[in-house]
Amino acid sequence: MRIEKVFAMPFANLYPLYLKKVASKGRSREELDAVIGWLTGYGTSEIEQQVGSGNDLEAFFATAPRQDLDALAIKGVVCGVRVEQVEDPLMRRIRYMDKVVDELAKGKAVDKIVGR
Repeated sequence: MRIEKVFAMPFANLYPLYLKKVASKGRSREELDAVIGWLTGYGTSEIEQQVGSGNDLEAFFATAPRQDLDALAIKGVVCGVRVEQVEDPLMRRIRYMDKVVDELAKGKAVDKIVGR
């Protein structure tokens, strides 16, 4: 998938996939919102607003209240890509989000994810 296509993907399409992934592993929507909120500064109601807005991933991150600088400590591989080596800043933020959702789905505690 080309980068431009990823940026144009509506957050409303991605969020239910994340929710399904974490729920299938016994994790909750609140936990998902907590890790996404840690990365972006969005609260639960703001995440719901983003889902309803139809914003694509580019707009989702562009309007995010903040990026936690601790996110720069995220290391690892998602879909065969080492997140810390992704050059495009927006793509790196998307990969960070993928990585924390993966960690949540694999059973890592929320405080371990956000307390890097």
